[in-house]
Amino acid sequence: MFYQAKVTHDDDTWLAEFPDCPGCQTEADTEDELLAMAKEALHGWLEVSMEHGDVPIAPRHHGVQGFMRVDVPPDLAVRLQLRLARHNAGLSQDALAKRVGVTQQQIAKLEHPESNASITTLAKVAAALGMTLDVRFEKVA
Repeated sequence: MFYQAKVTHDDDTWLAEFPDCPGCQTEADTEDELLAMAKEALHGWLEVSMEHGDVPIAPRHHGVQGFMRVDVPPDLAVRLQLRLARHNAGLSQDALAKRVGVTQQQIAKLEHPESNASITTLAKVAAALGMTLDVRFEKVA
C-alpha cells in the first residue's frame, strides 16, 4: 500500500504534499532527503488520524509525473485497510465484532496503530467482511 505525494521545488526547498491526506506535507533541503521526510510525515499523519478514530481517504493514483510514491509500512497498512474495509461495508466496530464473534473493543484494538493482529484473526475479520486476506512476499524493485 502506498500514497502519492505531489513534489514541487522552490528555490532551496523541496516540498511533498499528500492530496489524499489533508494537511499532510513536509519539506526538505534536498530531493534525496525528501523521501525520508515524506515517509515520516505520512506515517505520523495516518497514525494520528487512526488514533482519533478517523477513516483516512484510501490512496488514489494521481499519475507519475510530479508525484512520488511513499510506502505505508505493512503493520500500519493492515490496520488502515481493515478500517477502510469496515467503513466501506457500512459497519460499526460493534457490528463487525458481532459478525466475527468478538467484542467491539477487540475490533478497536485491531484498528489501533499499535496493534499486532495474528494472520488467523485477520482472516476471520476478512471473512466477516465478505473478503479474503491476501498475504504475500514481493521482491523489492
